[in-house]
Amino acid sequence: MPGLTRVMTATAALAGALALGLTGPGSAARAAEPLDYTALGDSYSAASGVLPVDTGNLLCLRSTANYPHVLASRTGARLTDVTCGAAQTKDFTTGQYPGVAPQADAVTTGTDLVTMTIGGNDNGTFVNAILACGTAGVLSGGQGSPCKDTYGSSFDDAIDAKTYPALKNALRAVRAKAPQARVAVLGYPWITPATADPSCFVKLPIASGDVPYLRAMQAHLNAVVERAARETGATYVDFAQASEGHDACKPAGTRWIEPLLFGRNIVPVHPNALGEQRMAERTMDVLGLN
Repeated sequence: MPGLTRVMTATAALAGALALGLTGPGSAARAAEPLDYTALGDSYSAASGVLPVDTGNLLCLRSTANYPHVLASRTGARLTDVTCGAAQTKDFTTGQYPGVAPQADAVTTGTDLVTMTIGGNDNGTFVNAILACGTAGVLSGGQGSPCKDTYGSSFDDAIDAKTYPALKNALRAVRAKAPQARVAVLGYPWITPATADPSCFVKLPIASGDVPYLRAMQAHLNAVVERAARETGATYVDFAQASEGHDACKPAGTRWIEPLLFGRNIVPVHPNALGEQRMAERTMDVLGLN
């Protein structure tokens, strides 16, 4: 059956040619080309307080165990990490410290992926709220809602009036530098539980009525971050469900965020190593990088 043999031989040759076209050296190189990944953001991105510390820039208190490093390690991405503790949205376009370039300078037309957490330091939102409510909680013995009674909607008003437009400007600056890049903006994992846990007061001295007040303020900030991301073509990575049950009141090994007192990090009320790892994993899931 020479005719059939010739057909089978030609078919095999064609299949081989197609296989070479799909998996040849050039195609394999393209498939293996790592992502050019730039990490921006504040102390939640930098993992301030988590060891080991990145000695390349001690001003930023950046950890080499932060979620950008975890993500890059697991995906093989080429990481440029300019995350910096205490960063605000303005630090994307202006230098945060002498000798520290604006974060957006690290983004180029060749950047494939950008991640960030940002916005929590604008207006001193997190710092002011935690310190104010912690002080009020101690003075009240944990009773009532002294922080809410004193500050009312002021934190939320500042988020709407100042943080939201600043977020959009920062994201537009990033998009202008890398129009083709995927940009992922992470929400902030829960700091407090939904309701007061009396056993947590020694670690997080927030009055019982102010625990839901702080939680609602954080939810509002995350909603504004999500809105800014959506309106600028970025992907929002939501932690509302993923971080539930991993707040600062939970025991070590379960919590992602360290408490204000008696925690295990040198920087309180920030993600620990477990939290950074879970933030990386959640981001990879959302972006389909697994």
